[in-house]
Amino acid sequence: MPIAPPPPEVEVVVVHAPRLPALGGEAVFAVQQIDAEDLKTAPRLDVALKRAPGVSLFRRTGSDAANPTIQGISLRGVAPSGAGRALVTLDGAPQNDPFGGWVIWSALPPEGLESVTLVRGAGAGAYGAGALTGVVALEERAATEGVSALDLSLAQRGGARAAVALGTTGLLLTASAETSDGYTPVRGGRGAADVPTTLEAGSFAFRVQGEHKGLVGALRLGVYEERRGAGLFGANSTASGGSVTATVAKIIHGGGWRLQAWARSSDLANSSSAVAAGRAATTPAADQYSTPALGYGFNAAWQGRGEVFSWEVGGDARFADGHAYERFRYMAGAFTRGRESGGTTAVAGLYAEGVLDRGDWLVTGGARVDAWRQEDAVRRERDLATGAVTLNATSPDTSGATPTARFGVRYRLNEAAWLRGAAYAGFRPPTLNELHRPFRVGNDVTEANPTLTPETLYGVEFGIGGDGQTRWSATVFYNRLDDPITNVTVGPGGVSYPVAGFIPVGGVLRQRRNVGQIEAWGLEADIAHTFGDLTLNAAASATKAEVDGGRAAPQLTGNRPAQTPEYTVTGGFDWKAGDRLTLSANARFESARFEDDLNSRKLAASVGIDARAAWRLTKDSEIYLAAENLTDARIEVGETGDGTESFAAPQTFRIGFSLRR
Repeated sequence: MPIAPPPPEVEVVVVHAPRLPALGGEAVFAVQQIDAEDLKTAPRLDVALKRAPGVSLFRRTGSDAANPTIQGISLRGVAPSGAGRALVTLDGAPQNDPFGGWVIWSALPPEGLESVTLVRGAGAGAYGAGALTGVVALEERAATEGVSALDLSLAQRGGARAAVALGTTGLLLTASAETSDGYTPVRGGRGAADVPTTLEAGSFAFRVQGEHKGLVGALRLGVYEERRGAGLFGANSTASGGSVTATVAKIIHGGGWRLQAWARSSDLANSSSAVAAGRAATTPAADQYSTPALGYGFNAAWQGRGEVFSWEVGGDARFADGHAYERFRYMAGAFTRGRESGGTTAVAGLYAEGVLDRGDWLVTGGARVDAWRQEDAVRRERDLATGAVTLNATSPDTSGATPTARFGVRYRLNEAAWLRGAAYAGFRPPTLNELHRPFRVGNDVTEANPTLTPETLYGVEFGIGGDGQTRWSATVFYNRLDDPITNVTVGPGGVSYPVAGFIPVGGVLRQRRNVGQIEAWGLEADIAHTFGDLTLNAAASATKAEVDGGRAAPQLTGNRPAQTPEYTVTGGFDWKAGDRLTLSANARFESARFEDDLNSRKLAASVGIDARAAWRLTKDSEIYLAAENLTDARIEVGETGDGTESFAAPQTFRIGFSLRR
């Protein structure tokens, strides 16, 4: 009987999005890599990011329940913000919302990503405006034949999730859908006003690319929509949008260049409610029925590479135009006033950066200058019954230029240890949301401020670390944030204020303002070691942050910035307990933080534990059982003016199927 010939070998073609290779200078800064294996165990991208100490959304609430307007991310415990103080990019294109600066995390399913790079410290150089406390650089999954990632799961309280990444050579499709009946954030003193949070979210994206005569081009389009219930009767939100990114690059020996153009559209509908005494009922407070916004821009880079010295020069520009439309002043069963608020912003910059690699010595430095502009501010309010204009406020256009830079040195002591130091400066212009849109949470009202100016951060840091079987590092840093945009308490409820109007009893009035300085001294440390089939990891951060309110807000001097914990500790393990069984767990401790700028509402310290057990079916697939908040800890996330506390999600079990290729 003839012997059959061996099957022909099939070449696996992997096609990545066009990107220039890194210059190599990032190693002098505080950098952390999150790979596809780590992303696989997280149901949402923000969950994976928060395993790193110092990384947080504005509040402790995760993206499963947080309102879109507080999903901005910050990378160090300097002063988290709803708009976020870190820049998030996907293969170079900004992912921050053009109106508010926050990030819609449900539009970025982990299944569609190959890796995440966290760069702590102000990101000058190629990153530019918005990278105030650092950068979250996402790399999309490569395009391969067939299904490359799939996750299907069911969870308690009506939770269900499906996400997939698939394609062929030159084409990647990513889609996700999630639903949940949610939980009720208020536990003690709960009334008819309190209802479960709910979530319905979906996203779809595709990337097509090809190569012609050494040029690599790609076109990516994405859409998303999510509908949320805020946990308060009558308070709901719907966020939707789309994006398009076109990239062309040529990579040659000794350098290359890349051009990228992008655009993002978004819309947000957001209703809020006033809470009656005893939380017995709610009445409509405001109906922000539409917030159309458009952001667009481009970036360009030209790179040269040598054996010892490499360099990159480039530029970028970002533009945003958006308006919020809402109804407010609810009386006799109907809204009586209407409001339009908004404007335009623009920022453009040029940069140059170089890296000198002399073996044991690695030196990098870069500088950039950005011009920014805020214009066409409008805030117009009308009586809905008569159409009469009750307020027509405009603000003068403002503009300026901001130089920033970063510099760092790293020295390898031996094959397993190194020292490094870095200094940097970065800035963040205010978002359209901060400039123009007032908002309400329960009975608390926060007014906008069209006269805001950019925040600027200056910092230095020194670190030591080692590679090998044990990976470890420790960093001390000092950051000074000038003119931080802060929600400043103006006065208590039960009083009528100019522009803002009457604030209900039990609430407070705040306004966004540039406030003096925030100084922060900190220590970050992490360690990971592998013992055969067991990997242990731990990390910690300690940040001493203090506000100097200056003449703008002297009452804040000496206070800790709102929503800033002093200590964060994370730890976990990943254990291949058998040929098919893998066990993993992650824990996060946070010290107490303050809800407000006056440090009058203290949120208790918290410990949250997530765990996962997976049983391998094939080399690429597994079934798993996962638990979020395994111990059902009471993780306090908010406190209102009348002392009502709200909490993060209770213990939640999830069972699912996962495939990664």
